[in-house]
Amino acid sequence: MGNVIIHGETTQNPISLIGEMSGICYGSDTSDPEKNYKRGMDCLNSQHGRTWEMPDVYMTLDGYSARVMREFYTHIGGSPTRMQSSTRYIDYGNFQYFTPPSIEADKVAKDAYESCMYQISEVAKDLQAWGIPKEDVANLYPLGMQTKVVVKINLRTLIDMSHQRMCNRAYHEFRALFSDISTELKKYSSEWETVVTKMFMPKCKFLRHCPEKKSCGYYHG
Repeated sequence: MGNVIIHGETTQNPISLIGEMSGICYGSDTSDPEKNYKRGMDCLNSQHGRTWEMPDVYMTLDGYSARVMREFYTHIGGSPTRMQSSTRYIDYGNFQYFTPPSIEADKVAKDAYESCMYQISEVAKDLQAWGIPKEDVANLYPLGMQTKVVVKINLRTLIDMSHQRMCNRAYHEFRALFSDISTELKKYSSEWETVVTKMFMPKCKFLRHCPEKKSCGYYHG
């Protein structure tokens, strides 16, 4: 499975930062760390979403499929930015790929899946040997190919992402990806542990009802 790395440029104390920045807007004394923390918690509890855009997360997402990264990019709130492993300069002659659990559990399906991936890899090698540029060979590669992405994203976008991607009906690889992000953020600092525990949740818990036409039935009020 994939791997999430939280970089040191990530805001260490997101709650305190929210409290300090919002305190400036309120004309409050921001020299007291305890008051900043309390004010930050008030902003979280009051759903003052604009203040959540202050804390930034810098992370590397490594080993997840190109397909799930494409879905990750749909969360564009707060002007995130990202860079992805190049298919122009990197040689993917023996690329790694994601195998869904449903395929992993079926020997016949797994053999067919792996055979297809092997054939793609072999054809890619042949094309490069014939002088075809890597950037053109890259058109062969499947969405299941693993990739690496460097991301800068803010807390507000992550909270919204949790509402969508912690849902039981979200695609299983994205649920796993978001679980990995949550786990690593909890390790990063005690304030992040508080934020993740308090704010990251599927939308049914946030809304206190499920708005989906095809509910999984998890939320009962």
